Amino acid sequence: MIRKLIALFALAAALLPAPAFAYWEYGHQTVAAIAWKNIKPSTRAEIRKLLAEQELLGTPACPAGTIEEAAVWADCIKKLGPDYKYASNWHFTDIEICKPYDLEAACKDGNCLYEQLKRDLATLKDRRAPAADRVKALVFLIHFVGDMHQPLHASDREDMGGNKVEAAWGIYSPQRFNLHSVWDGPLAERAGSTGPSLVRSYSPAERRKLAGGTVAEWTRQSWELARNSVYAPITANGDPCGPIEGRVVFEGPLVDKLVPVARLQLKRGGVRLAKLLDMALAAR
Repeated sequence: MIRKLIALFALAAALLPAPAFAYWEYGHQTVAAIAWKNIKPSTRAEIRKLLAEQELLGTPACPAGTIEEAAVWADCIKKLGPDYKYASNWHFTDIEICKPYDLEAACKDGNCLYEQLKRDLATLKDRRAPAADRVKALVFLIHFVGDMHQPLHASDREDMGGNKVEAAWGIYSPQRFNLHSVWDGPLAERAGSTGPSLVRSYSPAERRKLAGGTVAEWTRQSWELARNSVYAPITANGDPCGPIEGRVVFEGPLVDKLVPVARLQLKRGGVRLAKLLDMALAAR
């Protein structure tokens, strides 16, 4: 599945008329595939049982029968109409990077990625919750952990998480590309397909290092990455809040600098998703 997506990426990018997905399919499915390799057998069995009831989601046009399909379900439902608009704000936590870090202010109404992820985790843990609620919580959780690890889903510079910053990926410069879509798409694809495969079983020591901390701490880490690794390298003076001059072109040294950052975020996302799934579903 992942290799096939790599081969199809260029064609899909050319055909889509506008940014359709958050973190696009490749990033989300890579995170999910890493998690699948690192969860406990009992967790894997529970996920299979829950996803076998995907019909409870009521979205045959957006399947969720595998963890890779589940990883993009929350984006797929956006095209199903206004009945699913309720989830639109759950894909991000807009924390201003040019002000002191304030997670509480960004989620003051509870309608953000950080708070929804916690609610989904609680629902998934509750074995007495209705099956339909637990299936939906599972597919949302798988997706939102991926979103959290794309730094522009945890930050804002009064630019809609980078959507207002024009960008180009090398010589490929469709009008729809912007800072956010570059991190969602081609940069995630380059990171995941560069070097040894990220989709593998990690050692206990690696998992402890990558998955240490809490959801709140992971959110802050992504926010800090947005300041230091997303915005600082593209401003005129290296100040994350400084001026951005013209369209940002991602090529050469800039891409080389960012690939390890994006690669680490995919790895963190997958191992941390495995941790949360084990917390919620592993045999007690």
